[in-house]
Amino acid sequence: MRPAGSCGYLHVYTGDGKGKTTAAFGLAVRALCAGQSVYIGQFVKSMRYNETKIEGIFDRMRIEQLGRGCFIGHDPEPADVGMAREGLARCRALLVSGEYDLVILDELTIALYYRLLTVGEVLDALRARHPSVEVVVTGRYAPQELVDEADLVTEMREVKHYYTQGVLSREGIDR
Repeated sequence: MRPAGSCGYLHVYTGDGKGKTTAAFGLAVRALCAGQSVYIGQFVKSMRYNETKIEGIFDRMRIEQLGRGCFIGHDPEPADVGMAREGLARCRALLVSGEYDLVILDELTIALYYRLLTVGEVLDALRARHPSVEVVVTGRYAPQELVDEADLVTEMREVKHYYTQGVLSREGIDR
């Protein structure tokens, strides 16, 4: 944890409920509208969901896909590990540089859960960041070490979801 009142806090949005990435993108819009710059690195994801279209609206924003997709039905492959490592190296360089005011590491906890990265190397990257950089890490299964390091942790908890009634992802709402 950083000293009270300093800039550049670490947020973690985790849990089994819907809305972690959505909350992070909402914060990105807030920062952009305040004149700040935003970088979003999407670990694991390879599909550009509708929210990524905001990159074309704001000139102080960059979104990169740092993965090949989800692992539903199979284990990650060496290429997935390689992409995650390259992605973390890229994000670390941006964190250290202070080039962006807000850095969002979307689904980073999924990369940790599937052991594409280690908690130690992620914490090292986060601790090396420029003091002014605010960071948001999203995804289910946030490890306790990351929760302990964070300044703000929000756990999204599923209480009820229409997916259990057979409703698939809807355009503009879920993707």
